[in-house]
Amino acid sequence: MTIKEAILKSLEDLIIPVYNVEVLNHIVEKNYYEFLKGKTPASTISAQLGDYIRSGDSRVKRIKKSNGIYYYYLTKNEQQIEVHILNDEYIVPPPIINEEIKMKTKVYEERDLHKLLSSFLKNTETFSKTIFHEQSNGKDSNQIWTHPDMVAIKFLNLQTKASQNFLKSINRVDTFKLSSYELKREINSDSELKKAYFQAVSNSSWANYGYLVAFEFSDNLHEEMSRLNQSFGIGVIELNANPYQSKILFPAIYRNLDFKTIDKLCKINREFENFIEQTEKLLTASEKYITGAEKELDEFCDKYFLNDSEIEKYCKDKNIPFEK
Repeated sequence: MTIKEAILKSLEDLIIPVYNVEVLNHIVEKNYYEFLKGKTPASTISAQLGDYIRSGDSRVKRIKKSNGIYYYYLTKNEQQIEVHILNDEYIVPPPIINEEIKMKTKVYEERDLHKLLSSFLKNTETFSKTIFHEQSNGKDSNQIWTHPDMVAIKFLNLQTKASQNFLKSINRVDTFKLSSYELKREINSDSELKKAYFQAVSNSSWANYGYLVAFEFSDNLHEEMSRLNQSFGIGVIELNANPYQSKILFPAIYRNLDFKTIDKLCKINREFENFIEQTEKLLTASEKYITGAEKELDEFCDKYFLNDSEIEKYCKDKNIPFEK
């Protein structure tokens, strides 16, 4: 279940008003949700509980005791809660964070998500390649704002040879579309969204399409994502552990290629240059060599899953939350 579902389930179990840490301990004890390394579980739960109140979600209420602490409960449980518990006659001291949280903390790296995205893209006949910014020339600390995490190309498949030759004779650029992807594990706040979004804006200015991709978005960011998408054109993809269930929340807006920036990236990053070279080989291959050139590009690009069993095993090995 999601973290919000785990919170609601815990409040339902506990019935009486509880402090955010008690909600956290209950989630861990019941194994409702696995917290990832890099998160601060207590702060995450506190923020999510606060979101219920700020957004006016009628399912959750809170009371503030004389000790200055907020206690939360489900509205539907209100009739079961005795009056003295709802006022200052009944104050539960804040519990200590359960040490089991450290044992249950799971780890997966941002780059573990790349194979999920490459599989999602391959299913749409799109070739993708990870670009390692740390392998670039120079020691520019801002290279993460220059390089995309992944690049991809999709070729326009026309059915007849005549139409293919006609389109190529008009403009070869129209026979393919280049995309850029910025990947994040999770985006939980407005500030995190803006930082990641403008990083995507910065490092995808060269491509036809730019996307921000994350494994988890906070539910309350949808409106801001829509505004940013309309203003700057970067699309948003919510990645799923089953890559074929990933969703394009907001499509990217088409832009012309920026060849000066493509040239710059080729100069500073050999992997990006190789990707462009492989693309050019396929575009210029004669009919008898197209199959070989496509195979060569496929082998050069990122690996992808061949079946569902591979996906499940990979997610288990990498500690990526996976729901059957």
